[in-house]
Amino acid sequence: MTLAKKLQIVFWLSLIGFLGWDWYQSDKVDFRLDPPVIAAGSGQASSGGHCSMAK
Repeated sequence: MTLAKKLQIVFWLSLIGFLGWDWYQSDKVDFRLDPPVIAAGSGQASSGGHCSMAK
């Protein structure tokens, strides 16, 4: 087995291990509390940037 093949295996195992650890350690996502991805025309008040200031 070549060095490049060994490095590929180490990389993928490390990536899979990190993703598994992150999945296990992170809090559950509550989609009901997240803001909508696209809120254009939904009637929700915009906030945050200079472009959302009332004129």
